[in-house]
Amino acid sequence: MYRSIDIPKTQSVWKKMFAFFGPGLLIAVGYMDPGNWATDIAGGAQFAYALLFVILLSNIFAMILQHLALKLGIATGLDLAQACRAYYSPVVNYILWFLCEIAIIACDLAEVIGSAIALNLLFDIPMTIGVLITTADVLLLLLLQDRKFRLLEVLVGLMILVILFSFITELFYAKPDIQLILRGLLPTSEILSNPKMLYIAIGIMGATVMPHNLYLHSSIVKTRNIGSDAASKKEAIKFATWDSSFCLFIAFFINAAILILAAGTFYVNGYHEIQDLKEAHKLLNPLLGVEMAGFLFALALLASGQNSTITGTMAGQIVMEGFLNLKIKPWVRRLITRLLAIIPALYITYYFGDAKTVDMLIFSQVVLSIQLSFAVIPLVYFTSNRVIMGQYVNTMLLKLISWVIALLIISLNLWMMWTQLL
Repeated sequence: MYRSIDIPKTQSVWKKMFAFFGPGLLIAVGYMDPGNWATDIAGGAQFAYALLFVILLSNIFAMILQHLALKLGIATGLDLAQACRAYYSPVVNYILWFLCEIAIIACDLAEVIGSAIALNLLFDIPMTIGVLITTADVLLLLLLQDRKFRLLEVLVGLMILVILFSFITELFYAKPDIQLILRGLLPTSEILSNPKMLYIAIGIMGATVMPHNLYLHSSIVKTRNIGSDAASKKEAIKFATWDSSFCLFIAFFINAAILILAAGTFYVNGYHEIQDLKEAHKLLNPLLGVEMAGFLFALALLASGQNSTITGTMAGQIVMEGFLNLKIKPWVRRLITRLLAIIPALYITYYFGDAKTVDMLIFSQVVLSIQLSFAVIPLVYFTSNRVIMGQYVNTMLLKLISWVIALLIISLNLWMMWTQLL
């Protein structure tokens, strides 16, 4: 896929923008996966609109960090995993690889559970059977891997449109309070003082700023056939940033819509303990008074799970090849990762029933948030190093903002772990 998409030589801004448009869609998928659904619904049902600020802040973090990731890939020709192997000692490199693999498995776990729940809601397939069916997505990827990269981007974009249409429709019927939504976008000190709210907030951050997305983005921007001169790279960074920021804004809207729907439907009607996706699906039709509400919810969930599967596979391949310089067939990689996620999913669904699946979803997102620091720090370090980046090094202002984001993520994770221990 390397440099497989040509960039037009024409001076038309729109044609060039269209040529660069696509990787942002694959990145945005990671910001609306089933793990996001669990944390957003739990946050909206328990705390109304208060955690909208966390979604907004996380999305701002995401836009900045994804900009750094794409800039690293375009400026140096190395993705984040390759840069770690090139500039860190073997011990540090292997530790970062191991932690990244844990994050990918945690992400895949959310995809397994989310897809299995969607299959159960749409076709009444038992959860344990649904978990096993999710291994079949390997066949889909086998069909796609020999096709053009553009086809993959179009498929992902169509499924994002399904998710977007579903939640716009449901928000229309929910009629949430606009003033409360705007108030929820402002910070509140209760997030730090309330351990339960903080735990959900950390889960939202882990579900929003996905660590494996940083590795993925730094690699797939290299699918564009840009020139090796400074002007071409500068132009590529500009258009890739537009692509990324626009698609992440769509992801912000979808994430916010899920929380707003939970707050405007469950919280206001006294269903404060709603966390389970199946419970949410069951209550949507009677509370909204629309027969199609539950169906749209389940359809969007299935599209979300399958989208995340595609990008998760690509990220896993990039991570393994980048850190270890080990090339392995995508379907083998997909099967290994999916089996590692299926084992705990099967155990929980079989022995504890569906009620524990939401706990697993939220916990998987907290794991992602904790691992995020180990991806963000190398990314900020590399893009702030003039020896590595040359003229594309971060400006002083961007360096300051990036390190503040990294330290804030570390601090929030440490505070969350401390409050959970207490």
